[in-house]
Amino acid sequence: MQYRYDEADEAFRAELRRWLAAVLPTLPPEPPRDAWAARRAYDTDWQRRLYDAGYAGLHWPAEYGGRGASPTEQLIFYEETARARAPYVGVNFVGLLHAGPTLIEEGTPEQKAAHLPRILRGEEVWCQGFSEPGAGSDLASLRTRAERDGDHYVLNGQKIWCSFGQVADVGEFLVRTDPGAPKHKGISWLILPMDLPGIEVRPLRTVLGSSEFSEVFLTDVRVPVANRVGAENDGWRVTNVTLKYERGTAFVSELVDAMRLCEDLVPLVRDPAQRRELGRCAAEFDGLWALTKRNVSQSARGVSGPGATVIKLAYTEARQRFGELCLRVLDREALHVDGNELVEERLRTLALTIAAGSSQIQRNIIGERVLGLPKEPR
Repeated sequence: MQYRYDEADEAFRAELRRWLAAVLPTLPPEPPRDAWAARRAYDTDWQRRLYDAGYAGLHWPAEYGGRGASPTEQLIFYEETARARAPYVGVNFVGLLHAGPTLIEEGTPEQKAAHLPRILRGEEVWCQGFSEPGAGSDLASLRTRAERDGDHYVLNGQKIWCSFGQVADVGEFLVRTDPGAPKHKGISWLILPMDLPGIEVRPLRTVLGSSEFSEVFLTDVRVPVANRVGAENDGWRVTNVTLKYERGTAFVSELVDAMRLCEDLVPLVRDPAQRRELGRCAAEFDGLWALTKRNVSQSARGVSGPGATVIKLAYTEARQRFGELCLRVLDREALHVDGNELVEERLRTLALTIAAGSSQIQRNIIGERVLGLPKEPR
């Protein structure tokens, strides 16, 4: 499929390019990786600039601070900001790319009014409390308990790989509200203020030396029932709304960035075999970009499809192959990690085929739900 932008789209692109050209030179230097207070200030300042200029939440409803724009304009925004090397969503990617869109679809009017404008203005940072030590790819096996006590739930349990938990104001958390129900049936999706008594956050250090992930321990944490999104025990359905965004549109900027990195690697490649590999990587990313445009055009017509799941699987594996190629091209220079974007590219991509659902899980989903193949024996 060939997706073409119309005159209005290109006018929006030109307007955005002018704004980026004027604003990006005025930004302060990006803070060090683990200077968390400074990183939060930097990222939320960028978000506020976007909001003030009318570029925050382009496709979010205007009544909650968005622009109500078309999916096409959102795609152009991702293209241009990535190519201009503008700041990414940073510490609030959960709020902007996962929780916010979930609230738009599933939240009550009160929940939307309380959180969506604050997310877009950079005033509220979110984290995600889904995975647990014994429930990663098999997310529905989670054991964190939420027992009803009048107008509150009382939470006890542990979460792991909580992105930016140490700087978040609010979290999207999955809890088990009916331990006697089948594992997919007894889950609820909660909005969890991270300053409640009984919450302990412990940062985890990654292979890159950063600590964007945390463990979160919950001990008798009292959360209002009004913070539940969707019906009680209907959290697995709501979770799949969240995962639709986590596995789909959340990769758009990363895909554009991958195409940019391919261009950056070109001058460094001398070996003909490696040139062929780089050409294949570039072709894969270009094909995935065409699939992204197809998904966007379907969305604009109100049509949904398996594109998000397919893109997650194909993109993460393609980017891992590109990361391996980066190390081979750099050779001994790959031993110098600090400040070398191409080296960090490979180290960072190690987790891509695990996070947001492993490749094995994605293949099962595609086989069973898209292709209609027999389900795996339980």
